[in-house]
Order: sequence, then structure tokens, then C-alpha cells
Amino acid sequence: MAADDDALDALAQYALRYVKPGHTIGLGTGRAASAFILALGASRIEVRGVPTSSASEELGRSVGIPIVTLADAGKIDTDFDGADEVDPRLNLIKGYGGALVREKIVAASSRRFVVLVGEEKLVPKLGHRGSLPVEVIPFGAPLAMAQIKALGMKPRIREIDGKEFVTDNGNWILDCAVKKIANPARLDRDLLAIPGVVGTGLFIAMADVVLVAESSGKIRALRR
Repeated sequence: MAADDDALDALAQYALRYVKPGHTIGLGTGRAASAFILALGASRIEVRGVPTSSASEELGRSVGIPIVTLADAGKIDTDFDGADEVDPRLNLIKGYGGALVREKIVAASSRRFVVLVGEEKLVPKLGHRGSLPVEVIPFGAPLAMAQIKALGMKPRIREIDGKEFVTDNGNWILDCAVKKIANPARLDRDLLAIPGVVGTGLFIAMADVVLVAESSGKIRALRR
């Protein structure tokens, strides 16, 4: 069962201890990240935000967080984002919300990457939920789909209301049906080698801290 709003609010409040005045903060995308953005705005801690999507930019502005571009920000102090799966080594699958490429760029630009999840997102192996998002250039989608099938997965173009879902980058998402992934780092390399693939939802060895909202109401911190 997905974490409820109260659990995500508690998780967001806990995460504020990783924020210092004057920091530049990565603003993630999704339910947990949105709860954090709302808590950050309410805290009135003076920070700047680098958003990972138009949605997180709009939300950040609405709660009074000054928004800056990655080019203007330089190095980001801490990035806060959610995840769709977290394995015991703190490798992640992200991208069910469609912002995976910008999320990965912001995470890679940050000194520290803090991930906010409910305990239902903890899995024994990545691929547990059966889907891996891959962002592709529309022109290259036929080739990418053929080569992804050759890797043993079943890709389909994500659609919303019968039309292709278009990312903030103007690309498409292939939702690839997967079994549990034996070697996530190798699969990530194989996918990125396909012409037209812009990025994958595999975040390997990127998370520094994973904050977990447990059903008991406690927050547990996992560190890599």
C-alpha cells in the first residue's frame, strides 16, 4: 500500500533537517517530492531551488521558493526526490512520473542526493514492480523498441488519453516490462548504448541517503 499523505508530510518535515539557509536545493518530481517542496516553502528557510520538471517549478514558485536554472546554480547542495523502487544497495528505479532524465541530471549535479520513500518502495531487487521507464527521441523509437526487445524486455510507448506522453524534453517514454534485474548497472549501459535512448530510470549508486516512512510512523534513514 502506498504511503498516505500524512506519512509523506512527516517524511518531508524530517527531510528539512538536511536543509541549511543559503543552500541550493534540487526539487524533485512526484508525491513525496511535492510534499517536501510544500514543507520547504512553509519552513521559510531561505534557499534557491533547481526544479526537475515544469510541475516542480510551478509548485516551488507557488510556495515562494526562488527558482534558478542549473546553469545559474552551479553545484547543488542537496537534491530531494522520490523513487519508485529502492534495492538493498540503494540503487533506484525512477521515472514513473516521466521526469527521469532531468531528475538524473539534477541528482548528478548535487553534492548529496536524498531520496524520500514509503516503505512499500523497498524491494529485494530492482524490477520488482515489473516496469522500467526509458526516455527516447520519438524519431528513434522504432529502433530503440526493437533493440530493447532483443535485450529481453517488452517496451510500449506511454500514452495519456490515447496520445503519446511527451516529456518536458519533448521526448517519449518507453515503459519496458522487466523481470527482476540481475545486473542493473550492465542493463543501464546496454540501454544507453542504443541510438535514440536519452536516459533510463536506473539510478545506480547515486543515492546518498534514503529516508523511509515506515508504517509504524517512524522515519528510518538508510545510507550508502
